[in-house]
This record gives sequence, structure tokens and C-alpha cells, in this order.
Amino acid sequence: MAAGKMTIDPEIAEFLTVMKQRWAEHPPFDTLDFPRQRAVSEAVRAHWTAGGPMMAETFERRFDAGAGELRIRVYRPEGAVVPAPALVYLHGGGFTLFSIDTHDRLMREYAAAGGFTVIGVDYPLSPEHKYPVALDRIEALMLWLKAHGATLGVDPTRLAIGGDSAGGNLSFATALRLRARGEGGLIRAILSNYGYFTPEVSDEAEARFGGSGSIMDRAEAQSYYVNYLDDWDAGTSDPLACPILADLGGLPPVMLAIPECDLLTEQSLAMQARLEGAGVETAAQVYAGATHSFLEAMSVAEVARRAIDDGADFVKARLG
Repeated sequence: MAAGKMTIDPEIAEFLTVMKQRWAEHPPFDTLDFPRQRAVSEAVRAHWTAGGPMMAETFERRFDAGAGELRIRVYRPEGAVVPAPALVYLHGGGFTLFSIDTHDRLMREYAAAGGFTVIGVDYPLSPEHKYPVALDRIEALMLWLKAHGATLGVDPTRLAIGGDSAGGNLSFATALRLRARGEGGLIRAILSNYGYFTPEVSDEAEARFGGSGSIMDRAEAQSYYVNYLDDWDAGTSDPLACPILADLGGLPPVMLAIPECDLLTEQSLAMQARLEGAGVETAAQVYAGATHSFLEAMSVAEVARRAIDDGADFVKARLG
């Protein structure tokens, strides 16, 4: 299976085939309102969240950390110390879809591979909650963890943040917000999996990886930013909505997990160049044959498992 001049990994290609078959069991996505789109997305991805490592403890909290209510899910792996270092994980879904349920297995895999606690965040989704509502609440959560993380068995001096796609965007934006208020040291590492940093998608990326039948094309990607932003002109020039525009100096070490065959690959490569130019410690790994969302194929694809291990090793090393 080809994407431009690149070949999609056979195990990822099978993952995409199964996903397409599962999508076909439901009404066309563009005929559904947002609640039903989310319900279908959950159903389609339920197949990939099954199985995986067992946790020593998993529990949820629903509370207001200072900017509105959030639901979090805490995963503590076998053998983890208490208080434990923790990765705060922000799911993808274009600011519009998905949840801690669609990403449940991925977060358990990170916890088991790294031996640290993972805190999954169900942030408010767009378009019902426009920028910066989700960012406000995630920032408040990080500050709450600094003060109260021990109540969850978490070491507030050893926190990382990360996410995939839109979650990568929100991870950078949160770190930038904290840096601006003098709390830049609160986050000790950022893990960005196929991050989505701007609605700008080049013609070349669309020609190679978008179009009919792709996992995501330019029109779909940009529709998520339409959902996210209340004011397009102001939002697309705001470095907290589009972190690729930000002054990145002083950020903690960053790992960029970059699928080779992805509409957004160019954004991660551009972010790598900007981070390195700003003097930020940056680890970037391109995964041959991988596509957007490839980490969800962890049960069937070696490349996904390798990327999870790489991300877990990066976070573990930075948290000590």
C-alpha cells in the first residue's frame, strides 16, 4: 500500500483496512451531529482498546482544578513507586473527538512500558467548547498537580506532558502557558505523537498523503481547527492555538514521534527545526511506513509497539 512514493507498513495497512470496514458499519460521518460522531468514533475504536497490560490500580476523579470541571483517569502500573513520576496524557481527535476511553490501552501501554503513572485527561471538546477552554482547564490541572499531586500518589516534582495530534498541540500550549507564568519547570518533558500544530497543510502533503481514501485529508484536518477556534484570523496567528508560531526557547526536552506517511509529518519536521533552533533538547524519530493514528495499532503492528517503547523510555529518562 503506497502513500506518495512511500510504502505503508503492511501491519499498519491491515489496521487501516479494518478501521475502514468498521467505519462502513455506521452512517456516513458527515451526516451525524457531534454527539453521534463521537459515539461512532468510540465504537469504531473499541476494537483497539481491548487487551493490553493490567494495572496495579486504575481510578478516576471528576473535579474542578480551578478553570472548570475535568475527568481524569489515573493508571498506576505494577511495581510503580508511590509517589510516582507521572505523564499527563492528552488524547487526539482534532479537538473534537475521542476520549480517555478511546486511548485507554495506549495509556496503559505507556504506564507499563515506562513504570510511571499516567494521568489521562478528558478535556472539553469543540465546537461546544472553543479555544481556549480546554487549554485553560489543562493548565489548571497541571498547577493543581503541583499542589495536590501527592493525593493521587503522584510526585509533583516529576511531571511530563504529552499527547497525540491535537493532544500534542495542547501539550506544547500548556507548557508555553506555564512558562509565561513562571512555572516552566513544572513540566520536565514533552512527548508529541504526530502533533497537529497549525491548520496550514501544504499542497505537497495533501497530494502525497491526503485525498480520497486517506486516513485524513486537508479538508478534514482544517475542519477541526474550524471547530476549535472562535475567531479564525486571531486564532491562526495565536501561538497558543498554533504552537508552531511560538517562541519555543526555554521549553523542557521534547520527543517528536513522527510517522513517515502522514499529512502532518511536515509539521513535526518543522517543529523539530524550530525547537533545535531555540536550543531545546529535541529527540525526533521518524517511523517508516507509519501513518497518522498508528499508535492505536499497537495490538497488531510492531512499529506502533516500538514507538510506544521509545516514548516511554524518553519520559522515564527525563523523570528519573
